[in-house]
Amino acid sequence: MDSGAFVGVKHLVTGLGLWFACQTLLFAAPVEVQGVRLWAAPDHTRVVFDTSGPVGYELASLHNPERIVIDVPAAMANAAVSRQQSAGGVVKGIRAATYSKQAVRIVLELRQPARPRSFTLAPAGQYGHRLVIDLYETASVPPSKAGSNSQERKGQTARATAGSTPEARTGKTAKATAGSSPQAKTGKTAKAASGSNAEAKTKKSVTAAKPQTRDLVIAIDAGHGGDDTGAIGRNGTHEKDVVLAIARRLAALVEKAPGMRPVLTRQSDYYIGLRQRIDKAREQKADLFVSIHADSFRDQRVQGSSVFVLSTRGATSEMARWLAEKENAADLAGGVSLDDKDELLAEVLLDLSQNATIEASINVAGNMLGELQRLGKTHKSTVQQAGFVVLKSPDIPSVLVETAFISNPTEERKLRDSRHQESLATAMLRGINRYFANHPPLGTRVAAREHVIQRGETLDRIAQQYQVSMNSLKDYNDLKSDVLRIGGTLRIPPSGG
Repeated sequence: MDSGAFVGVKHLVTGLGLWFACQTLLFAAPVEVQGVRLWAAPDHTRVVFDTSGPVGYELASLHNPERIVIDVPAAMANAAVSRQQSAGGVVKGIRAATYSKQAVRIVLELRQPARPRSFTLAPAGQYGHRLVIDLYETASVPPSKAGSNSQERKGQTARATAGSTPEARTGKTAKATAGSSPQAKTGKTAKAASGSNAEAKTKKSVTAAKPQTRDLVIAIDAGHGGDDTGAIGRNGTHEKDVVLAIARRLAALVEKAPGMRPVLTRQSDYYIGLRQRIDKAREQKADLFVSIHADSFRDQRVQGSSVFVLSTRGATSEMARWLAEKENAADLAGGVSLDDKDELLAEVLLDLSQNATIEASINVAGNMLGELQRLGKTHKSTVQQAGFVVLKSPDIPSVLVETAFISNPTEERKLRDSRHQESLATAMLRGINRYFANHPPLGTRVAAREHVIQRGETLDRIAQQYQVSMNSLKDYNDLKSDVLRIGGTLRIPPSGG
């Protein structure tokens, strides 16, 4: 073949390639909006649209009536999305329709005004491409800036809205009204009653000075939630569901335990950013953070529970993060603000706080692991360390419990069983009790080692609760019998007594 013919064939092939490429683009199927999922959290509602590919979109807020309009070009909507449907949270209804050639308009009808934040997600795990719309009630504070990735966006959303949670409001109220406590009022009365006799004045002053004890605060975190299902068992069990059930059981047990108060990071099936979980615990001044999960592995024979604390590498990266943001941070290092400290001093203070927190975390985790070993097989015989985000609070001892391998059919079945869930929660509480019996925080009822007797309680049960012998409890209180008076107070001897 001569050179002229070769060039002609080359041009022909190139032309055909371009023609086929144009035809492919011309007749390519539009992206399909395949379905919609919705979760209502306390401060916002998340709407997730599943799409067959990446999408561009335009979003607008309209009023009278309140609604959010999303236009998706080069797209079509599945019939399920096109039909108006009831929803939840601030969303009253969802409808979709083709409004121009190969373009879809989706309308979210709202029950009240809401401020939207939106982003797209690439395929991950069981999910494909997604368009996510978070609708914040106007009373909530939305994030000021979207992050560079979805997980960081969730974290920023969490930090911005954390101050508007009921727990935060409660904390602020408690702090604001501290001066109006009964003790403060008593002090004022004693001062005002200067004309009374000296003996009465002295009694009132003593009453005013009597320190008040508080309950231990246990933050309980059910992993995943909402569109984040976590691991899924062979029989379709979702990690997010079983860990929430276990978390609720643990919260109920903590509520019944003397001197303790539970705080759940999520109450039902919705997603909370990882750092928002930490924020909630810190807002409530938690003494311990317990995150509950169910592990998964490709080999379904793997089984057993594990307990994790923060790794050294995770602590190092977190320290860098806190130091970089110290001007916006307060009370991070054991109650000491870092914003007015030079870099070296701030690093030393934070390092001391983190080391003490990790040491306490290892101690709590060891007690929990010991109780889980009594319950059944554990995957590891020692406490494990990893860089999980939820373990990174610099001032709260934090543990993550992998209750079982949901990928193991036998353990999956156990995780669904209410009796086994109760057993897991009980084992965790025993580990918590064992730790705080030996390391009670100052100012707590546990540190005061006093117990107010409730109806139905027995001496034996109280002794078990505080992990002391019944004889030592009787001797410490000079009791001649096992009969208890409701409303009476027992002094608790040191652990091991």
